[in-house]
Amino acid sequence: MIDFSILDLSPIAEGHTVREALDASRRMAQVAEANGYKRFWLAEHHGMPGIASAATAIVIAHVGAGTSTIRIGSGGVMLPNHSPLVIAEQFGTLEALFPGRVDLGLGRAPGTDMRTARALRRNMDAGAESFPHDVIELQRLLGEPNEDHGLLAVPGMRSNVPIWLLGSSLYSAHLAAALGLPYAFASHFAPDQLGEAVEIYRQRFEPSDSLQSPHVMVGVMAAVADTDHEASRLFTSAQQQFVNLRRNVRRPFPRPVDSMDGFWSEIERIGVEHTLRYAIVGSPDTAAGKLDALLAEVAPDEVIVSTPIHDLDARLRSVELFAGLGDRIDLGVAAE
Repeated sequence: MIDFSILDLSPIAEGHTVREALDASRRMAQVAEANGYKRFWLAEHHGMPGIASAATAIVIAHVGAGTSTIRIGSGGVMLPNHSPLVIAEQFGTLEALFPGRVDLGLGRAPGTDMRTARALRRNMDAGAESFPHDVIELQRLLGEPNEDHGLLAVPGMRSNVPIWLLGSSLYSAHLAAALGLPYAFASHFAPDQLGEAVEIYRQRFEPSDSLQSPHVMVGVMAAVADTDHEASRLFTSAQQQFVNLRRNVRRPFPRPVDSMDGFWSEIERIGVEHTLRYAIVGSPDTAAGKLDALLAEVAPDEVIVSTPIHDLDARLRSVELFAGLGDRIDLGVAAE
């Protein structure tokens, strides 16, 4: 069976508060755990009124305290925004609190606009260009301490928190392969280089102490409901959000609408539908067919699903229905 995991951004739904968003993430993790999902990851974003997961490690702890078996972690922490030592201490602390359950997914994008990125980083010259060095430094800080180095992460050292590389380009595929790390591709919002990135990663993978063979996770957005019509309506919240991002309109996560006609232009429609072309939207039968097509194209080891639905009950229902797709998909086709 292929593993399913959850990617959450703690959406601040229109008409709701940050506290309600964070509690909804915790409730969602509990439902994911009950339905057999492997991981529950949270993503770092800043300066976005519709996303509450900026202080990612704190939200992970909030989710971890409400669950007991599901793996928890970041999908991801944007490492150029932080020093490796700070992240080692944060995730070493999480591992001490929730032993054997913590993952550290790393990205190199700012996760925000450039003005906010400058406020986070202070020194923009030490940003994405130092990413490979910072990943290696973080591995060292989370591993066995080196007496000659003199720098200790406490908590952090000897925690050996598993590190993943996340990306939406070929750069991350090359780096994950060279370092022998598991790799997650952000096909839920950057579909164009998915196949090429996965092929590069698998062909160039070098076994490491932490991983002997390549492991690929792919991201999808999903809105699964009892009918195709209802699923499509629920997904209009995500479509509105992506249009707003392109317009630089910052607002809470929008309520669904009966039709997107009149909200987006034709050019915006084409762009958003292209960006979200791997989205799994529909009834369970429809969703299974779309998931089958993705699995046949890429044959990932794991699928991580983002569920951008405004209403919490509908979001939890989608999580439950998506979990059931494992009984409907043709894994024989996917493995070919």
